[in-house]
Amino acid sequence: MNQDTLLFFDKMPEALPLYEAFEQKVLSEIGSVNIKVQKTQISFSNKHNFAFVSLLPVRKKKERPEVYIVVTFGLDHQVISPRIDAASEPYPNRFTHHVLISEEAEIDEELMGWVKEAAVFSAGKR
Repeated sequence: MNQDTLLFFDKMPEALPLYEAFEQKVLSEIGSVNIKVQKTQISFSNKHNFAFVSLLPVRKKKERPEVYIVVTFGLDHQVISPRIDAASEPYPNRFTHHVLISEEAEIDEELMGWVKEAAVFSAGKR
């Protein structure tokens, strides 16, 4: 694990194993991916960014688990699922989705399906 990633999780070190599990799945299931650690998010990209991990709250404090990561991905359509905490359409036909993950088991086939779809969508953008 690099120093930037460790610093990113400085305020919530308990969330690092969730991130590591997500990163490992992305790298094993998507392949050639660039990872960039920034101040407020970690970006996953191929040709363009397709997924992000952040610690930004998407739920009110009382509805939020103590330890979590937020996985964000973009698609050309809105996903309707109880797992999606928030979705927006910042540009026509470009939907941003936020999923709160508090257990490793939530990094499952459904979530990874959305992330893989986002990677394909991202690679096809101009």
